[in-house]
Amino acid sequence: MPAVSYSPDSSIANIAPQSFDIRSFRDAVGAEIVGLDLSRPISDQDFARIHRAHLDYHVVVFRDQRITPEQQIAFSRRFGVLQIHVLKQFLLAGHPEILIVSNIIENGQSIGLGDAGKFWHSDLSYKELPSLGSMLHAQELPSEGGDTLFADMHKAWDALPEALRKAVEGRSAAHSYTARYSETKFEGNWRPTLTPEQLAQVAEVVHPIVRTHPETGRKALFVSEGFTTRIVGLPEDESTALLAELYAHSVLPQNIYRHQWQPHDLVFWDNRSLTHLAAGCPSHLRRKLYRTTIQGDAPF
Repeated sequence: MPAVSYSPDSSIANIAPQSFDIRSFRDAVGAEIVGLDLSRPISDQDFARIHRAHLDYHVVVFRDQRITPEQQIAFSRRFGVLQIHVLKQFLLAGHPEILIVSNIIENGQSIGLGDAGKFWHSDLSYKELPSLGSMLHAQELPSEGGDTLFADMHKAWDALPEALRKAVEGRSAAHSYTARYSETKFEGNWRPTLTPEQLAQVAEVVHPIVRTHPETGRKALFVSEGFTTRIVGLPEDESTALLAELYAHSVLPQNIYRHQWQPHDLVFWDNRSLTHLAAGCPSHLRRKLYRTTIQGDAPF
């Protein structure tokens, strides 16, 4: 297994470690981190523990984080370069690194992306350098609904029937941001028409169907109903049928962790290991979260 790598922060070399617990959830997907304060500088020792947990559990939940946008951005940058979302109209003013995920309407306008995650997907798989991971920090939560589901694509690959393995090994698939962009799913939400400039930023890309995690060496399926459009080199009907089998297999109940949000949760997931889905909430209940997205490597 490749060694865990991260970038120590020399500016905080003398910061004392904090006392916190990492508690894995049942069924091995996901863990919560309790007792850590992300508003304080994070020592390299603590960062190494967090990084290891992120690799081991694929999604980690930092409880009760009362942090500012600046602090979220700074912590996210410890993991790598941040990516700026194509929907510039939904970026936090003064902090373009943060995408506002929200169903709130003010003065007749959406303040954020209300239907983010409406289909299973891995963030920014439609880019040449897809996301390493994303952090989502709860600002306002609805009294019901609003859950986020995460599917373990390593487990999906490990349990893939032999016939499906043979059908996809060595093949690639196309990914496009606009694949299902205009399809409505959540009541009361809409998406703005993309400008020619925005469309140029999300041109179709091709990635392997089975990718290798660059830090752990584990294989995972890397297709999703949200962004994958076709399997390269197959007739359309064969491609559609094969993708449907992969989608159904990847989101079996035993592969899924369902996150029920608590106030001030910050959730950090690995887009190289998981796909995720927003379950939605009643349109009259306010929901707002801040998302940062960390750039990853070209899938291989």
